[in-house]
Amino acid sequence: MSITKNIILNHQEIKHKIRRIAYQIYENNVNEDEIILAGIQDNGYILAKKLKQSLEKISDVKPILCKVTIDKKNPLSEIKTSLKKEEYTNKSLVLIDDVLNSGSTLIYGVKHFLDVPLKQFKTAVLVNRNHKKYPVKADFKGISLSTSLHEHVEVILSSKQFEAYLE
Repeated sequence: MSITKNIILNHQEIKHKIRRIAYQIYENNVNEDEIILAGIQDNGYILAKKLKQSLEKISDVKPILCKVTIDKKNPLSEIKTSLKKEEYTNKSLVLIDDVLNSGSTLIYGVKHFLDVPLKQFKTAVLVNRNHKKYPVKADFKGISLSTSLHEHVEVILSSKQFEAYLE
């Protein structure tokens, strides 16, 4: 039995979604001087870098990148960030990942940042799946999909090509 891949977002559509999410983040932080874009390792961090580039084009807010390292197989293990806690204390922070699947990665990321007082805390994802195990939501999302538990969403954010598939 072969697995079919259905493209849910092509390169242009993903670029458009990134720009739209950047505008939403800016609108929510129009009075801020800086925004921390905390991208969850790999695709979430790549997405955060793309959002940073977009924000720099559309606003005078200074986006600061933060890489968040979470062991997705063992999310209770220590979570590491590329910024020290003092660097994001009392700032506006957006936690970013490519896909909100079960919600476990995002909720453990949220838990990590709750140890520090923040001015504002939001979440952003490119693809939001509508069946989660945890009560976590994406404040900014590129697309929402109602999928079955057997389907898998794969996002590719290579330097040359962006695509999102449903398998």
